[in-house]
Amino acid sequence: MSYEITGKLVAVFDIVQRTETFKTREFVIEKSEDIGGRVITNYVKFQCVQDKTAMPDRFTMGDEVKVQFNIKGTKWVKDGRENYITNLDAWRMETTKMNQSGGEGVNYNDMPPPADAVDDLPF
Repeated sequence: MSYEITGKLVAVFDIVQRTETFKTREFVIEKSEDIGGRVITNYVKFQCVQDKTAMPDRFTMGDEVKVQFNIKGTKWVKDGRENYITNLDAWRMETTKMNQSGGEGVNYNDMPPPADAVDDLPF
């Protein structure tokens, strides 16, 4: 299942080579909402993997971006204790600003939703 969120890009971290064949990179967006007259600000950290690690390079700190992502959860057992981790895996990032010709925002690193997404179109 795919999700999306819009916010301000506030941090981009270095690429981390986890193994010889696997690399990750994290970035953070700031999302503020007015809830009952009180502004609540959240900082949401995303992970990019493999060829998507270059995705944040196309943006500048402070840019308003829309991020599409999947939620991934992992469980592992260490010393007899169960541990869990949740990752927000970003697979698409685009600017929310209109381009000069008044068209849609620019999309970068398009990738279709995961294979388990339901396509209910009749054609």
